[in-house]
Amino acid sequence: MSPSSQRFLWSISFRTTAAEVPFLEACLDPMCESVSSFGDEDGGPWRVEGIAVDEPDRARLQAALNAAFPDGDAPAPVIDLIPPRDWVKENIFEFPPLTVGRFFIRGSHFDGPTPGGQIPLYLDAGTAFGSGEHGSTAGCLTCIGDLARKLRPARVLDMGCGSGILGIAAAKLWNVPVVATDIDAEAARVTALNAAQNDVGHLVTAVAGAGYSAPIVRQAAPYDLIVENILARPIRRLSCDLAQHLAPGGVCVLSGLVVRDAQLVITAHRRQGLRLVRHMTINGWRTLVMAKPR
Repeated sequence: MSPSSQRFLWSISFRTTAAEVPFLEACLDPMCESVSSFGDEDGGPWRVEGIAVDEPDRARLQAALNAAFPDGDAPAPVIDLIPPRDWVKENIFEFPPLTVGRFFIRGSHFDGPTPGGQIPLYLDAGTAFGSGEHGSTAGCLTCIGDLARKLRPARVLDMGCGSGILGIAAAKLWNVPVVATDIDAEAARVTALNAAQNDVGHLVTAVAGAGYSAPIVRQAAPYDLIVENILARPIRRLSCDLAQHLAPGGVCVLSGLVVRDAQLVITAHRRQGLRLVRHMTINGWRTLVMAKPR
């Protein structure tokens, strides 16, 4: 998952009641990459928010609200532009060392020892997303570490690499070549720097490209392990491409989705012949492990 350092995002939010949440989510879903709801189950106010990569079409949104609330009592949307921010530079000194599964994640400002038995990941994520603290990243790292008990991949793909933390973790865990790709050129640049800092620069090929259509992704296929830590909607859209690039007997780790979206993602991949072998939830973010039959 890698919001661009140059890309502005848009927020569409509502303050509402629990009863209205499903209707507002349905209005936002067609025009947003992610939709989240937060509130009080005991009757307090709720907030529904969608994140869009393009400026929302206000007329289209209003038409959807008019259809969902024919009595004309729809809550008013608040539409805000979200400027790009360098999250890691803002918070680098608040980023403590972090143990996630088999991995010990530390920034350059930390000079203490690595705990025994842990694999160190040196990470200054720069302008790309992915420090390991987010629930989806932590879920992926945990599942990757646990897969080492049975899986011995020869090729790994990190699709939507962000900071490169997942691909780097796989390279250090198995000492195998990893293709790490992202639509954001800044993410690819940061991933290459982080891979070099972790002494796996010779194993990790980081490129900017349009998903599975990127030449390097096609050339290095098939993969024994594919990791996608992005968002539920693009994960669903990519399910056919993933299945085509995953080797028989291969495994994928999917995250960046909230619990309520998990079944939609599972269904999309089951239609491609994959089966669910594990799921876990951290702080409301669901991680799925699915396998392709041999």
